[in-house]
Amino acid sequence: MDFATVFTALSPADAQIVRSRLEAAAFHPFVAGELSALSMDGYSLAAGGIHVQVPEAEAIDAKEFLETPTAPAE
Repeated sequence: MDFATVFTALSPADAQIVRSRLEAAAFHPFVAGELSALSMDGYSLAAGGIHVQVPEAEAIDAKEFLETPTAPAE
């Protein structure tokens, strides 16, 4: 199965928030490069970030989902 990056973050926390949003919306995301970023300071910037990926078949819908503004919490 091939995967596509739908979001790139420099912070593991940001990547996990996006992963959680996608998972809650029934996508099948995973985070690539997070462990390396946690083990070496500055690695995520040098490596091009931490990648949130989904199966290619879900990529277009996942990107649209992430681009849709969320309602503010009340």
